[in-house]
Amino acid sequence: MTVLRRGRPGVGEPRPIAGAPSPVSALAGAGARPPVALALAVTMALALTSCGSGRSGDPSSKKASAVKAFDINPMPRDRVKDGGTLRWGLTEFPTQWNLNHVDGNLAEVKKIVDALMPAAFRSDEKASPTPNTDYVTDARVIATNPRQVVTYTLNRKARWSDGKPITWQDYEAQWKALNGANPDFHVAATTGYQDITSVVRGKDDYEVLVTFQSPFSEWQSLFWPLYPKSTNATPDTFNTNWLNRIPVTAGPFKFSAFDQTGKTTTIVRDDAWWGARAKLDKIIYRSLATDALVGAFTNGELDVFDIGPSAPDYARAGNARGAVIRQAAGPDFRHLTFNDESPALSDVKVRQAIALGIDREALTRSDLQGLNWNSTLLNNHFFMNTQAGYQDNSGELGKYDPAKAQRMLDAAGWRRASPTRHKAGKELDIRFVIPSGLQLSKSEGELTQAMLHRIGVKVTIKSVPSDDFFSKYVIPGNFDIAPFSYIGTPFPISSSYGTYANGVKGSDGKVQWNANFGRSGSPQIDAAMKKASSDLNLVRARDDANEADKLIWQEVNVLPLYQRPQNWAVQAGLANIGAPGFYTLRYADIGFTG
Repeated sequence: MTVLRRGRPGVGEPRPIAGAPSPVSALAGAGARPPVALALAVTMALALTSCGSGRSGDPSSKKASAVKAFDINPMPRDRVKDGGTLRWGLTEFPTQWNLNHVDGNLAEVKKIVDALMPAAFRSDEKASPTPNTDYVTDARVIATNPRQVVTYTLNRKARWSDGKPITWQDYEAQWKALNGANPDFHVAATTGYQDITSVVRGKDDYEVLVTFQSPFSEWQSLFWPLYPKSTNATPDTFNTNWLNRIPVTAGPFKFSAFDQTGKTTTIVRDDAWWGARAKLDKIIYRSLATDALVGAFTNGELDVFDIGPSAPDYARAGNARGAVIRQAAGPDFRHLTFNDESPALSDVKVRQAIALGIDREALTRSDLQGLNWNSTLLNNHFFMNTQAGYQDNSGELGKYDPAKAQRMLDAAGWRRASPTRHKAGKELDIRFVIPSGLQLSKSEGELTQAMLHRIGVKVTIKSVPSDDFFSKYVIPGNFDIAPFSYIGTPFPISSSYGTYANGVKGSDGKVQWNANFGRSGSPQIDAAMKKASSDLNLVRARDDANEADKLIWQEVNVLPLYQRPQNWAVQAGLANIGAPGFYTLRYADIGFTG
C-alpha cells in the first residue's frame, strides 16, 4: 500500500504518494466467496466511474478530449521487441529507497521500486485489484466472525535476489515494522497494519494467515510493496539499509548501479526472474531539474517522462519529433499543504482565514490552461471528481471570501498596519516554499502572493533545489505553505489515512507526524477515518469517509485545488507505458514496437 498519492509538482513535479504504505496517492479479492466479494464491491464502488468531457474556465481552448481511464498503448508481448534500453526521466534523485519509510514515500521512488519489489496485488484500469500471481496465487477472506481472517497463498517460485524464498516470515516482519507499535520505525503510515493482531504461518511456509482485530475493508492494499524480513527486522535496518542503496530485489528487473555525478539509477533484466521475461535489457532513470526534463526529451535524450500539469511543457513535448502525449484520469490531485506547526499558521482560525483569501478557481484555471482538461475544483480529500462517493464537503471554506478572511484575521489579533498585518510586534509573513525550476509552482506562489496581499498577509516565495524540496523542507516541516501533488491508489480511504492522521509520540517524547506533512489532526478525524476503513457496507463506507472529510476541511491541513491530469510524454514506438490511471504497469511487458 503506497502513499505518495496525492507525494509530487509541472514538468515531472515532485510528488508524494498519498497517505502511507498502500503511491503515488494512489493512489480494490478473489473468488466468489461473500466476504471477498463484499470487500471488492466496496473498493470498486469507490473507484473511477465516469469522467468529464469539456473543460471550463478557458474559453480559448477547444473542448477537452474524452478522458481515458488509462493511456499506455497496450500491446501483447509478442508484438513487443526483445531488448533495448529505456531512458526514463525523473524529477528527483532519491536517497531513501524504502517506499514504506516516510522519507522514501515518493512517487519517483515508486516508479523504480515497482520494477524491483513484490506486491501482493495489482490493479486494472477500473481500480479492480487481483492477486499479483507472480507473488501471490490466491488471497481471500476466510472468516469474518469473530474476527476477519485473510489467507495468502504464496508463489513457491518467488525468491529474493539473495536466493532466499519469499515466505510468511517476510509478511510477519513487515506487519511488525509498519503497525505503529514501535515508533522508532519511521514509517510513512500504519494504516491497515495497525488493525492486524497476528500474521502467522499457515499449512506451510507459503501460506500466510492474517487476523484483524477489527474489520478492514481495504485489506487488499496491504503488502504492496513487500520488503524482506532482513530489512524490516529492526528500526535501524528499516531506517538505514535502503539509504543510497538497494540491497535486495525480487522483480523482473534488478538493481545495477547509481551514478551520483550523472544522477542516474540503472536497473537491468533479472535472468533469475521466474515470471514472464522482461522485454527490455535495462532501464536508466535520469534525474533532472524539472525545467530540464522537457528539453532532454525533445532533444532525444529521454524516451519517457511524466509532464505533470505544465501547459508549456505539454505543448513542447507534444511537438517533439516521434513523440505522443498520453493522458488519463487518475487518483491524483494538486493542492496546497498548510503547516500547523509553523508559528504563523498554528492558529486554525488563521489557516481558515488564509484559505478563504485564496481564489482556488483562479489557481486552477492558471495551472490547467492549455492542458485540454476539465478545470473543475476538487472539494473532497478522499474522492476525485470522477469517483463514486464524491461530494462537496468544503462548506464556507471552499469559497473565495476575502472580506470574511479579513474579519477572521482581525478577530485572531492580526491587525492591519498597511500594507501587512502584525501581532505582538510580529509581521504575518508566510513562507511559500517551491521546488526550483518549476514554473507551475512559481506561478502558484505569485498568484497566492497577490491574493493574500489584498487581505494584508505577506507571502515570501522561497525557491529550493528540487532534490531538497521534500527531504529538507516538506518532510521536516520547514515551510508554511507548500504546493505539490498527491499520487493516489485504488484505495481512497486507506491510501489517504496517513496524510491526515494525528501525530504520535516517539520514544524521544517528540510528536511524529509521519506522512501528515500538514502536521494537524485530531482524535475525531482519526476515529472517523477508522470507521470508514472498517465498514464493509458500501453506502456507509462512502458516508463515513465524507464525514471524515468534513472534519479535515475545518483543520485546513491540505487545501485541494483540482484532480490532476496524468500527462506523460512518450516516444511513439513504446508499448505498455504511459499515463496509468489506476492501472498497475507490468514492467516486464514494457518495450519498443519498432
